[in-house]
Amino acid sequence: MREHGVLKRVLLIYRDVIDRIDARKDFPPDVVISSARLIRSFVEDYHEKLEEDYLFPRFRKANRLVDLVDILNVQHQRGRVLTDRTMQLATASAVKDAGQRANLRNALYQFVRMYEPHEAREDTVLFPAFRKIVSKHEYDSLGEEFEKKENQIFHGDGFEKNVDAVADLEKKLGIYDLAQFTPKV
Repeated sequence: MREHGVLKRVLLIYRDVIDRIDARKDFPPDVVISSARLIRSFVEDYHEKLEEDYLFPRFRKANRLVDLVDILNVQHQRGRVLTDRTMQLATASAVKDAGQRANLRNALYQFVRMYEPHEAREDTVLFPAFRKIVSKHEYDSLGEEFEKKENQIFHGDGFEKNVDAVADLEKKLGIYDLAQFTPKV
């Protein structure tokens, strides 16, 4: 599930904005709104929808990791609420108000705090277990189905388009250059 890479990069954007709010520095609200829209379209409406429609039911049917699937599903729903809240709060006028900035920071923080362990659990527990509950043929067929859906929804390679979009947002914040994250030891 390569889509998690896009999610991780948006989480970095959210962390950078949280840091700026904490330091009382300005940030471009349009980057936050665009990031939230990317989360909505690519992560929530596409990636999570695939999990909810194709993966979660198979785990329930196999009676495997049902508690985990239920928690992940609740987190998807809460994530959508936080994305709505983020889009409402990341306006040019709202970010000038200290209370609204604090509310935005809280929404971003809650989103990051939930999704870092969420995606880690999917990557290390759910996805490896999925290979064990479906045949190789079913797994391959689902991969083709997911690719088809991606092309339908995004009119071509949605992954590449969203990677490019998140890179543009990183550039606007000045966090695109990977070398800047290398510690000087």
